[in-house]
Amino acid sequence: MEFSIVWPNGKAAALGNFLTREDTLEEPDLHFIFPGEDSSQEVSYTLVMTDPDAPSRADPKYRQFRHWVITGIKAPVTESKVALKMKLSTTPYRPPGPPPGSGIHRYTFLLFEEPESGFTVPEGAPEYGAALEERRSWNAVDFGNKHGLKLVGANLFLVQAAESQ
Repeated sequence: MEFSIVWPNGKAAALGNFLTREDTLEEPDLHFIFPGEDSSQEVSYTLVMTDPDAPSRADPKYRQFRHWVITGIKAPVTESKVALKMKLSTTPYRPPGPPPGSGIHRYTFLLFEEPESGFTVPEGAPEYGAALEERRSWNAVDFGNKHGLKLVGANLFLVQAAESQ
């Protein structure tokens, strides 16, 4: 299965393309592409977005910075490719914000298939933290492994930080 991330302005993450911070300010949609598969399966997904380069590639002491966690995503059953967000984000979407002078940042999306029994992030889990300090030093793969999620896709885009002032 392939998936893409598309912002309301039509810009999309495309396996390492460059976008600007302004391109990515609003919460994006997830688009599924099912080549030769039945998209009507009752499978749900969790999507996470991280910055492994926080605060910079040269000093990634806060990797992975958690930008977004949303569970309970359903594949579309209509002609639309836009996934259905069945739940509110566990970690609200935070657009890229690379510090001035920190170079190029990789913003990574990981798509996990949830267990057939469904998945909800447990109450009080770190993924509910929305403050900057609560989003730092988080590991998406460890999160997936801990909760029995199966990694099924990845995508990313790049943002060049503004020059130092």
